[in-house]
Amino acid sequence: MNHLKSYGKEKKASRWFLTALLPSGLLIVALSLFFTLGIGVEQDPAAPIENVSIKRVEVVQDGFVLDVENVGPEDVTIAMVMVNDAIWNSDFQPSNKLARFELGKIYIPYPWVYGEPHRIKLMTANAIAFETEVPVAQITPVPSVGLFAKYAIIGLYVGVVPVGLGLLWYSFMRNFSRRGIHAMLALTIGLLVFLVVDTFEEGLEIASEAAAVYQGVSVLFLGALLSFLGLVAFDQYNERKQRGNHSGLRTSYLLASGIGLHNLGEGLAIGSAFALGEGALGTFLVIGFTLHNITEGIGIAAPLLNEKPKARTFLSLAMIAGAPAIIGTWIGGFAFSPILATLFLGIGAGAIIQVIYVITRHLFKESNEWKLPSVSWLNVASLFVGIIIMYATAFLVKF
Repeated sequence: MNHLKSYGKEKKASRWFLTALLPSGLLIVALSLFFTLGIGVEQDPAAPIENVSIKRVEVVQDGFVLDVENVGPEDVTIAMVMVNDAIWNSDFQPSNKLARFELGKIYIPYPWVYGEPHRIKLMTANAIAFETEVPVAQITPVPSVGLFAKYAIIGLYVGVVPVGLGLLWYSFMRNFSRRGIHAMLALTIGLLVFLVVDTFEEGLEIASEAAAVYQGVSVLFLGALLSFLGLVAFDQYNERKQRGNHSGLRTSYLLASGIGLHNLGEGLAIGSAFALGEGALGTFLVIGFTLHNITEGIGIAAPLLNEKPKARTFLSLAMIAGAPAIIGTWIGGFAFSPILATLFLGIGAGAIIQVIYVITRHLFKESNEWKLPSVSWLNVASLFVGIIIMYATAFLVKF
């Protein structure tokens, strides 16, 4: 009897496997027939399809070094290099012919002028041009212990210090009434709403710099969606383990994590500015982001108003939210990658949206428990004040 049951289960499993395999097999057969029979309209393209991505330009003592990648569907040959509209001799490694997705370097010995812009153009064998620009010529920073330390200090000032100063408002906010606490939660939602919009704006800007084949915009939004859904699932799992008890501390840590990924993007912008020789812009970004990020610390502190956290909790929250700015400054200064930066910003945006969801749900729940209106004039005004505060401090960065 047991043998018959086992045989029946094996037969059922094999049938199930075949039903899954059959459509896949038929799809492979259909595609094979399509390519074998040459079904379709044969037509030569009007122009060769070539695409060369200039990933990085380094300014060295005796010229420029370009990191390039062939992101087109065909092999590409770089036949000519021009600097400021003048044809210039260049060395190629491994060669001037790149296979699809092959990386290469181009060494251009050129007497560049300090502080001046320089335009570099690559011409393929099919006379298709790809351009880049060095906006302000100066030696590209070379990784060193001293420079790593300087970038770390910049990231500290941009991220950890302002978030920590914002967290110091906790003692003042502890004196608020229940309505005041709800108003601070609404203020936090307003801060985060602006932060989400700002993160997506930064992500779209950086995505446009990535090669089209990497689909930067899709990476941004899919990263945000997966981040949001993953964190919602994780939060619900924790709630089930804690039997539905809501923790303001957990919300603050989630908030700090999302803001940390956003601050990673700010660090990328600062590091890139210094690496490109735009020192004045980089310094101004440091000042602007420092003022901007104080409000983030206030938002992180708001969910803690019903609890009594220890001093080390505030320190860890400041590090989680602010320290990624240090990492971002290192990446932006030494190894900036548009597609990875887009992914990080997408994940950060999704994390912030999830925190908005958690805080909003908590605000409605508490309002019902205390018999208070969840969408009161005070809460609505606080939400708008949060958006205005973030807009005003962001204006200082872009002014």
